[in-house]
Amino acid sequence: MDKTYALLAAAGTGSRLGAEIPKQYLPLAGKPVLSYSLSVFGHHPEIDGLIVVVGAGWEKKGRRLVEQARINKPAVVVTGGAERQESVYRGLLAVPEQAQLVLIHDAARPLVTEALISRVIKAARRTGAVVPGVPLKDTIKQIDEDCLVAKSLPRDRLVAVQTPQAFRHRLILKAHAKAAVDQFRATDDAMLVEQLGLPVETVLGDECNFKITTGLDLELARLLLIGDGNR
Repeated sequence: MDKTYALLAAAGTGSRLGAEIPKQYLPLAGKPVLSYSLSVFGHHPEIDGLIVVVGAGWEKKGRRLVEQARINKPAVVVTGGAERQESVYRGLLAVPEQAQLVLIHDAARPLVTEALISRVIKAARRTGAVVPGVPLKDTIKQIDEDCLVAKSLPRDRLVAVQTPQAFRHRLILKAHAKAAVDQFRATDDAMLVEQLGLPVETVLGDECNFKITTGLDLELARLLLIGDGNR
């Protein structure tokens, strides 16, 4: 039987937040940020196992949070690398060979929902490479090195991309392996598939599924969680 695994990228330092510990371990409405994505992926009926990639020195904390989430399926904690791309690659190498799909999710997006996960899985089974995206509300302008507007971009053809991004296991492994050899660096995993010349489908994301980067993001997530009964 084909398996679907989730890879939670939780090895970042969160330096832009200015906290003393990585942002994925900061308290958010009574629980560490990482605990929310652990819970929703760990209890999703279509997810068969989890790979949690943490920074060096945080393995014990990661395993403790996995235990506290009471996940009744395989969950492995892996030590990440110096950069996100290397960390994800290490996590992918820990995914069982029989897995057909892998969902890669930033642990700093604690408000991911079961509905979004299901939507991404359904599309990935069809096309093999999927990212969720939300339409842009603001006009986007490209600027030059002098901060002058070079051109305005057509908003109706642009989306802000989120995670989880889902891929056929062999495809994303191949994309990461080639990027490592070519020393190609991307800002998300889909770019590595694009670099192979292969298509990536988009599905509707979720405006609440934002990435915690600043203190304001953390406070907004707290307010949303409180308003939603702390999920």
